This record gives sequence, C-alpha cells and structure tokens, in this order.
Amino acid sequence: MTTEKINKTKLNSTNRKDTVDRRFSIAPMMELTTTDFRVFARTLSTHTLLYTEMVTTGALLRGDSPARFLRYDECEHPIALQLGGADPIALGKCAKLAEEYGYDEVNLNVGCPSDRVQNSLIGACLMAHPDKVKDAMSAMLDATSIPVTIKHRIGLDDQEDYSVVRDFVGDIATTGVSTFIVHARNAILAGLSPKQNREIPPLKYDYVYQLKQDFPDLEIILNGGIKTMTECEAHLTKIDGVMLGREAYHNPWILSEVDKTLFGQPTKVTSRFEALNNFIPYVEKRLANGERLMHITRHILGLFLGQPGGKAFRRYLSENGHKTDAKIDVLIDAINMVNQQINKTKETH
Repeated sequence: MTTEKINKTKLNSTNRKDTVDRRFSIAPMMELTTTDFRVFARTLSTHTLLYTEMVTTGALLRGDSPARFLRYDECEHPIALQLGGADPIALGKCAKLAEEYGYDEVNLNVGCPSDRVQNSLIGACLMAHPDKVKDAMSAMLDATSIPVTIKHRIGLDDQEDYSVVRDFVGDIATTGVSTFIVHARNAILAGLSPKQNREIPPLKYDYVYQLKQDFPDLEIILNGGIKTMTECEAHLTKIDGVMLGREAYHNPWILSEVDKTLFGQPTKVTSRFEALNNFIPYVEKRLANGERLMHITRHILGLFLGQPGGKAFRRYLSENGHKTDAKIDVLIDAINMVNQQINKTKETH
C-alpha cells in the first residue's frame, strides 16, 4: 500500500488511549527477559518500557493457568506482553487476557526467525502473509482497549528493496495499529540460526528513518545493533523510540543512564551497589518462595562488566549460585568481593 493511500485511510486507533512512552525499551528475549530480569532492570531505570519474553497463544489458552506466564511484579510497570501466534481468535483472547492482567501494552511478534516458530506460522514468516497479520491485529484491537503494537523485520531472505517494509507497514496500519517496532535487518528464514539472524543480515537504519518520513503519523521504534546512549540520542532525532536487546541484558548498567539522558529525569541509582541493595529484598522473597538463586543471579552477571572485580563477581555467582542450598549470602559475598577489589585498585593508584 502506498503512503498516499495510508494517509487517506481513517485509522480506528484514534480513540484508543495510549499513554505508554516508548522512547526507550528493552526487547523481548526468550529465556532472558523473565520477571527476575525485569525487576532487576527496574532497579536501574524508572522509565524504560519492559517487554516479556514472547508467550505463544497456545501456552496461554491450552494450559491450566495463564497466570503462570502472565504474572509479574507491580514494580515492572510500564510493561508490555509480547504474543506469538497467527490465529485471530486466539490472539484476540490473549490480548484480552493482557488487559485483564494489567499489562500496559500487548505486542505481536512478527520478527522471530527460528525454525520452531516458523513451523507454527509464528514470527517473521508472517511478513509473507500480510492479510493474516491484518486479521490478527484487527482481532487484538477489537478485544482490548490497551495499546496494540507490532514488532517486525524490514524484509525476508533476499528482499532488499525498501518498498517491502514500506508496503508492509502501510498495509498493516490500515487496521488501526499505529506503533511499529522495526528490527532493521532482514530475517533469513533458512540457513541461519536466530543468533546469526541478529548479527549477519546488514543493518539498514535508513529504511527505518524513511518509514518515519513516509508515515509521519505512525510511531516508529528502531531495534537492532544499538549499544550506547549516544547512539540512542542520534537515532531519536529521526524516529520516535529505540529498543535495545542483548546490550541491555549483557551490560545492564547502561540502563542507569536512560532516565536522565533520554527522559530528562533524575537517575534512579548512582552506583551498581545501590542497585543491588535495592534488588536484594526481591531476591530474598523469591528464594523464600522456592526459586533457586542461580535462576535469579544469572540475569545480573554483566552488572560489573569492564569494572574491577567484574570477572570475579561473575565467576563466584556462576560457581556457587547453582548449588541447591545457595542462599542470599552467596550474592552478598560476591558483592563484597567486588568492593574489596575496587578498594585494592584505589590503593594502588
């Protein structure tokens, strides 16, 4: 669909209340953006929009209790639920569940390239079926009053022309969806692993910038390859929001810069130790509920990346956190080791 046509189309989202600020968000990542990581991320930033892992419609509708997949800590707001699926009826039901559970947004995954999801017609392969995507988005919009968004790639396999993503966005926007999160790489559906799909297809930021120019009334969020606040600021001069993935997970201290740099608000914490101190009560609560320490601490291993004592912190938690009797003292000991290393470094300078 051309830009001219979409501009003449009346979008049905005009009466939908959308108060979510998407200037900065953390991408949904399987087995990484669990509630444990999201609570930890919230100790570093108040304004970052957090996304769940992708949850399939089958998991929510066929299981005994959707609460297993949908529960989260109240501190995680603003938080969005990402869904994986293609059946409009199922997606509508799950979008309604998202609203009932208090999520601030519900998002459809049209970007994941893995073989497993392709076999269920989930993820990036849906870009080849825009009519199915339109039916899915319409069903979600009809089922809920919270914002409905979509995350997708710029093309599939050897599709190189900008017109591919332009026409896809223009077509989907006729449903009333107005927020598009664009991973600025193609998805290669055969021959590359999901990890390779995040690294090998070239980034084409200019395609995403052009989307904003062609569809100025749509909210365009850029995802892919962003690593620093300086890069975020540069991108934000051309699009509406940025989404970080692996960098925010493996180097989480970057999140401490978000509130001040991108939102003009006070920083939430001034040190990594302050963030950990704020996180410890949550860890103790989860341990009391039977969760093993390693399931929580695996999400914070990168906090001291590049800092004195950072390697010792990772090693100590990795070697001791998995033990069945590991308690909060393991985390406290790891923190003390870093403190000692920092003090030793100061003494030698």
